[in-house]
Amino acid sequence: METKTRQEAILCVDDEAIILITLQKELKRQLGDEYLYETAMSGNEALEIIDDLVSAGVNVILILSDWLMPGLKGDEFLAIVHQKYPHIQSILVTGHIDAEAADRVKREAGTYAVISKPWDVKKLMDAVRFCCSK
Repeated sequence: METKTRQEAILCVDDEAIILITLQKELKRQLGDEYLYETAMSGNEALEIIDDLVSAGVNVILILSDWLMPGLKGDEFLAIVHQKYPHIQSILVTGHIDAEAADRVKREAGTYAVISKPWDVKKLMDAVRFCCSK
């Protein structure tokens, strides 16, 4: 039996607590205990959490982030993460985004997908599984 030497984490970032709770529950339901599931309510909080996790030896493999948040917008946050940790995959899950920001986040942050809220569970989980398999 193969055992993981490092724990892996998925981070959800949204300024609405209900969205974070819903995403976290769906991820756990679909993926079980294979990953740690962390949450942050802003891009700045998420940057601190990523640094803390990495310092603790946890491999952050995926970020699911909202776009429209106070302070750092999702595309700006994901571009910062991509510069510092280029191996971390990302998916933007948002109810509000303009086409220019969607193109920019894919180009500058290497974001795999932009998924609209309310999300289709199958579409979201297909994207999550793809990103987690890389």
